[in-house]
Amino acid sequence: MKREELKEYTEKAVTCGIRKTRELKFYLFKFAIRIAVFLAFLLLYLTNRENITAMMFQPITEGFTFVHALWILFMVIMLSHLIPNNRLSMAWKKAKESEYRPADHDPLALAKYVQKQNVAALIIMLVWLSFNAIFGILCLLGILLPADLLMLTVFFFLCDYICILIFCPFQTFFMKNKCCINCRIYDWGHFMMFTPMLFIPSFYSWSLFFTSLVVLLHWEISYARHPERFWEGSNKTLQCATCKERTCQLKNSIRNSAVKRFAK
Repeated sequence: MKREELKEYTEKAVTCGIRKTRELKFYLFKFAIRIAVFLAFLLLYLTNRENITAMMFQPITEGFTFVHALWILFMVIMLSHLIPNNRLSMAWKKAKESEYRPADHDPLALAKYVQKQNVAALIIMLVWLSFNAIFGILCLLGILLPADLLMLTVFFFLCDYICILIFCPFQTFFMKNKCCINCRIYDWGHFMMFTPMLFIPSFYSWSLFFTSLVVLLHWEISYARHPERFWEGSNKTLQCATCKERTCQLKNSIRNSAVKRFAK
């Protein structure tokens, strides 16, 4: 979709209303769950910060805690991205051969696209690691507790869906992709979410981080082997004309409304 076509589509979304597809409803439902998890953990963090740190090192055999429940939730979500799962978004399924519908394209254009996307992805990785290194250093110096890094991780857990549904700084300022279905770093979310866990030497934290690293490597290997599946110019499945999910509607509507407001 060209820029003019995207603008026309977002204007129609504002004028005609957002069409709540099954996928969009499911995303909004999961967003509500993440908000509830964040608020519940925030309350626990504000009232039992020191106890949370103890929970992060406590074996399940000594008592099941909210931290253990979080760990199970996070692991289940990540493992669902490593096994065949048709319930996930096309943003993830585009890496599968079964979802690839070849489109006529210039191989040179694909190569340029891949190069541009890789550079943007590398910049994001460097920025993200540098940003999280600040919190890691503060934790190693004893200024922050492991509970603080877990609170940060739960906040990232919420932000993951804010990026999908409302506003994504990585999309806007770095990748410049039109939607999540076309996002080159879509499955980086778990690695970015659990980066703070690297700085906490416990089974729960490290198992989350290294599992997220496996998810990241799985995605990158798929991208390196079949980049043609990740670009709308070479994969018809990613083109707006064939999209059935329309999970970008809310984000595009908000962006278009903001542009109109600032243009006045």
